[in-house]
Amino acid sequence: MNKVSRLKVVGMIFVLSLIAVAFPSGAKGDDWNRKTVVTFSAPVEVPGVGAQILPAGTYVFKILDSASDRHIVQIFNQAEDHVFTTILAIPNYRLKATDKTVITFKERAEGQPEAIRAWFYPGRQWGEQFVYPKSRAVELAKVANEPVLAMPLETEATVEALKEVPIEAVQPTGEEIPVAEVVQTPPAEPVVQEAAATLPATASQLPLLGLIGLLSLGAGVGLSLITKRVA
Repeated sequence: MNKVSRLKVVGMIFVLSLIAVAFPSGAKGDDWNRKTVVTFSAPVEVPGVGAQILPAGTYVFKILDSASDRHIVQIFNQAEDHVFTTILAIPNYRLKATDKTVITFKERAEGQPEAIRAWFYPGRQWGEQFVYPKSRAVELAKVANEPVLAMPLETEATVEALKEVPIEAVQPTGEEIPVAEVVQTPPAEPVVQEAAATLPATASQLPLLGLIGLLSLGAGVGLSLITKRVA
């Protein structure tokens, strides 16, 4: 192989390496909205816009909005063509992540369905702790004998209102306390890592393609100049 041919091969390897970096494998669309299929063996109480008692069955949990320090969670039917409730949540932390979905519940009064408390997506230490309307939060706090996250809005609140409504925590007595006393808040969530991990699978690759095209053009011009010099 002459010198010119070797240079062309090196140039091609360089361009192919860029393409491999630009299109990483193994992207998971579910990481974007944290879609989770959950089956309840008994009725479960859920808060939010459309608060209700969900009968035993299979449901789909998804993050609708996670762009701030509070998140909006939606619960769908198994076919994902009906939204049962839209819930305000704030990030909560657990010391150890697991490879399975974890859902926790509040203690319940005798004969009452369990009230959902938090949802942790597999592999994540950050989960979603749900916020209840204040009147219901006080009732749950009395049963569990511990503070519960609350908001002043009731079930008619809109999704946009959930993004702005103040959040508090209430004691079994109804006394308000800081949210930080209920939700564990270790060092700040790694925003850069989160953004990289949760890019949607359909994100546009046009900027990367443009960069690759420019680099390929530059490599071609360089090889042409080298060929002329050798000749």
